[in-house]
Amino acid sequence: MKALVLNCTLKRSPDPSNTEALAGVVVEQLEKHGVDVEVVRAVDLTIEPGVVSETVRDGDAWPLVHAKLLDAEILVVASPTWLGRPSSVAQRVLERMDAMLSETDDEGRPVAYNRVAGVVVTGNEDGAHHVISEISGALADIGYTVPGQAWTYWHLGPGPGPDYLDDERGREWAHRTGRAMAANLHGVASALAARRLGAPPE
Repeated sequence: MKALVLNCTLKRSPDPSNTEALAGVVVEQLEKHGVDVEVVRAVDLTIEPGVVSETVRDGDAWPLVHAKLLDAEILVVASPTWLGRPSSVAQRVLERMDAMLSETDDEGRPVAYNRVAGVVVTGNEDGAHHVISEISGALADIGYTVPGQAWTYWHLGPGPGPDYLDDERGREWAHRTGRAMAANLHGVASALAARRLGAPPE
């Protein structure tokens, strides 16, 4: 089983990413279940605006990401909170994923069927549940199965404050929730592998 983590931080590599650090808890737990996990920092790639899976213009890296999405049974979208909302990078990723709504496999199933997805959020301001709702809702629209409690987040309440990597407070809860998230993702992905959803009825 394969998992793809799309880290939608605004920070380019090799800058430390709070979001990637928390997502690492989920990655570690998935790997304990035998899942092969790849982490992609979307901001490091040239992802052109659009709502198609094909190349928009030369240098557009989205077709590579799209191929990784289709190769993974588990997707984790990880985003910081900015102004109470998902990052602009997360929005760009979801807009490109919109094309998957009309893509089907050889049996007529939407390509996101029989795949599961969850969300990781960090931020030194409130809004995590809003970010989780926006991303989870979009992923469900595309066709992913979003298990119960397939999310974790870290923040220290409203207003500015320290980052995840700078403060130990709240980490125990975020890590415990992240481990539960990984278990739920793996469990539901395993169930779908054993009994796959069919194509929607006409």
